[in-house]
Amino acid sequence: MTTDDLDTTLRSAALNNAGFCDAVCRAHGLPADFDGEYYWLSTSRTPPLYPDAVTLSPETEAPSLLQWMDTDSPGCSVKDSFANLDLEGDGFEVLFDAQWIHRPAGAPADGASGLEWSAVADDGELEVWEAAWDGEESTGLFRPELLGEGMDIVFLAARRDGRIVAGAVLNRAGGVVGVSNLFAHDEADTDAAWTGALTAAAARWPELDVVGYESGDDLDAALRHGFTAIGPLRVWLRTSDKTRYLRRREK
Repeated sequence: MTTDDLDTTLRSAALNNAGFCDAVCRAHGLPADFDGEYYWLSTSRTPPLYPDAVTLSPETEAPSLLQWMDTDSPGCSVKDSFANLDLEGDGFEVLFDAQWIHRPAGAPADGASGLEWSAVADDGELEVWEAAWDGEESTGLFRPELLGEGMDIVFLAARRDGRIVAGAVLNRAGGVVGVSNLFAHDEADTDAAWTGALTAAAARWPELDVVGYESGDDLDAALRHGFTAIGPLRVWLRTSDKTRYLRRREK
């Protein structure tokens, strides 16, 4: 992959991820600003586990993001897609680092899933899927508005003996397919989950590359299934303690 190709792929991965964040937020009725070039952001606090902003270019500057965001209440977060922002002076700390991953279109999925796969079709099934993904219960994070052909989003469920034991989400945006929220209740099913998700992506969008981001053991699993790590990303979280400290310092 040339330098130009890598840059394009990284931007596509960030744009794809922002597209899914945007869909989740809009399903919750939250306003968002998606300029398509430098950033995506929500002007209101986003649902749990979802950032308030995603950078779409390494040229994006912190002030252009923070001026529109709710940085006063706890929990404000930024997905720094190119790991090149310094937000410590603005009261943020690093929540985690990860790697963007890429898999070319047409690459066959290795192995056999051994599980019964299907797409979540209705509200009740989505609630069961979220409970399986969460490991405890459904909190309503994923709204029924995310279902449907026009959304270009697919919630995949893998069953054994009728029970959901693994799953993932596919979304088409930015000219690529994103794989996210992949889970398996049994560690032995992790490879089966990747195989099932990639098989489903190839069946729906065979002409599109597949992207996502992972870290740690999850990154190792993705690399086993034909992905390449293509660049770092970083998620920043603004804590209430730091916010109070900055306010005192500014007075």
